[in-house]
Amino acid sequence: MDGIGIFIAIVVAIAISVAVLYNRLVGKRQLARSGWSDIDVQLKRRADLVPQIVGAVRGYAAHERALFEEIAERRSAALSAGDDPKARGAAEQALGRPLSRVVALAESYPALKANENFLAVQRQLAETEDKIEMARRYYNGAVRELNTLVHSVPSNVIANAFGFKEAAYFEIGDGDRAAPGVSHE
Repeated sequence: MDGIGIFIAIVVAIAISVAVLYNRLVGKRQLARSGWSDIDVQLKRRADLVPQIVGAVRGYAAHERALFEEIAERRSAALSAGDDPKARGAAEQALGRPLSRVVALAESYPALKANENFLAVQRQLAETEDKIEMARRYYNGAVRELNTLVHSVPSNVIANAFGFKEAAYFEIGDGDRAAPGVSHE
């Protein structure tokens, strides 16, 4: 092979390598976006359940007005937090605290603990929290893979050239998640 042939072979090999790395980066970014979409769906489902659980409890614990107002305020903040995982995580964490207190109120009201509507919403909320956790794990795994490519050689060269950025993890402290239990006492 002459010098021009070798040069062309090298250029073609580099072009193929760039295309492969670019496509891997695009794929990982799409997985992260899909994971975020799954989280968003579950967080919206959770936000839709909040008025139902508050409504079920309100009749039994009318004097907890400040708590209900706090939940409404935090729910609005969570819904308006947007698609920034850090801001959304903080807003959802803030919502989880008073929401878990509402669920805990059932222990103080035996009639509420027996209320079918409350128990159904409580079960749905517990299921939603589990789905949020699964979606968060998937998303964070996809983000980890994307971030690894964005920072690894040689894919970091392609990532920088084409504007791929590190994605943020979605974190909610385990102690602050609303994880209501369903008791059948």
